[in-house]
Amino acid sequence: MTSRKIITSTLFLTAMNSTSAKGFYKLSMLQCIGFGSGDLAQNLIYQTISMYLLFFYTNVYGLDPAVAAVMFLIVRIIDVVWDPLVGTFVDKHNPRIGKYRAYLLLGGIPLTAFAILCFWNGFSGSLLYAYVTYVGLSMCYTLVNVPYGALNASLTRDTAEITKLTSVRMFMANVGGLAVGMGIPIVVKLFDPAETTDLSSSDSAWLSTMTIYGLVGLALLIFCFSQCRERVVMDSKETENVRVSDLWMEFVHNRPLRILAFFFITAFAMMAIGNSAGAYYINYNLNGTAGELSIFMGLGSIPAFIFMPMIPAIKKCVGKKGMFYIFLVTAIIGMGLLYAISMIEALRSHIILVYIAQFVKSTGVIVATGYMWALVPEVISYGEYTHGRRISGIVNALTGIFYKAGMALGGVVPGLVLAWVGFNKEAAVQSPLALQGILWLVAVIPAILLLLAMYIISRYELTDDVIDRINAEIEQRAK
Repeated sequence: MTSRKIITSTLFLTAMNSTSAKGFYKLSMLQCIGFGSGDLAQNLIYQTISMYLLFFYTNVYGLDPAVAAVMFLIVRIIDVVWDPLVGTFVDKHNPRIGKYRAYLLLGGIPLTAFAILCFWNGFSGSLLYAYVTYVGLSMCYTLVNVPYGALNASLTRDTAEITKLTSVRMFMANVGGLAVGMGIPIVVKLFDPAETTDLSSSDSAWLSTMTIYGLVGLALLIFCFSQCRERVVMDSKETENVRVSDLWMEFVHNRPLRILAFFFITAFAMMAIGNSAGAYYINYNLNGTAGELSIFMGLGSIPAFIFMPMIPAIKKCVGKKGMFYIFLVTAIIGMGLLYAISMIEALRSHIILVYIAQFVKSTGVIVATGYMWALVPEVISYGEYTHGRRISGIVNALTGIFYKAGMALGGVVPGLVLAWVGFNKEAAVQSPLALQGILWLVAVIPAILLLLAMYIISRYELTDDVIDRINAEIEQRAK
């Protein structure tokens, strides 16, 4: 062992032995659940937007798919400007009720209001109203999501605690995903006075459903606020010098952050494209019912309750990268099965086979994309190690830009593909090309993106040992 490694190991042991060594805090299960409730809340709102807003816009509100696609792209361009402003603002300021958690309230209330308004059909077909409400929702979501992401890194430096925190967080996030994927079609039908089989029919049912989901989400944000306290943050004197330009400097000099950012864009594009196509796939490719759509979309979250609690053990056995590889390949296999089943008419009539393929796909997607959030505190610590400042808000704003970029692809690509293949919402039966286009969105395009994601994550270099030593050295410097 070289002298440098001996010194580094000694510093690490010294820091860990002084335990809760300023920064290496242990978290109670209530704190983990409290923090996770914030992601549950955001999923109740934003997963509804991701999964069903395009369907609402085209089949209820009356927008052309291509027009909706352009709007989704423009909103994401606005986010590129807005997100770094929010990240810089939250790093520079220290509200009396909490540096990061304060925005769970300050942003949560208008977020809920805009989410409800997005599903109001009072100005049916008005592109201006759609822009105003969707831009407002996206800006308020950033005002909640960027500080919430920074809150993660402010609770502790301990990687084992971060893994536990992330497991609980993603478990609860997928409770939200299940409530949206499986619950939305059921609740919409409950509020459908005509009791029709087509989810396109009742605009008031969509508004009532989003109102319930939005208000429950707001209550959960308030609970998250009550259970979290920031303990690993920059000194107020350091925050005075934070600038918007720091975001780009961080991106240039923080290689692990760049790798994670590009992983975010491919992962979220994959999820958003597949999610937004689900309603079209069940409605048109399989001629399914609202109940079958509920099960299909719900299977996008159910594997989380099996596998997310196992993440710490799985990671211990196969390592961080090994876990990503295993579950990304699992997702690709599931997508291949879904495509094959849908192409063979004799198999397509057996809906249980579609459910099995969806479960396999979702198992891979949930674990791989769920654990990536545990890497955000790591790249924050790496930045602090290299330049001395823990700019959590800015780092989360940057990952937020790439997350939103992925979501933008998820909004733009389906709309453009549907327009290109000649999707017609008025037709009970779509053309063979339109059906093939929907299938591309459900399986083929997401699988290609996952292959790209596998290559990107292979370049990530921060192992648990490396990040633990980095955090220990940061604490020693502080002493």
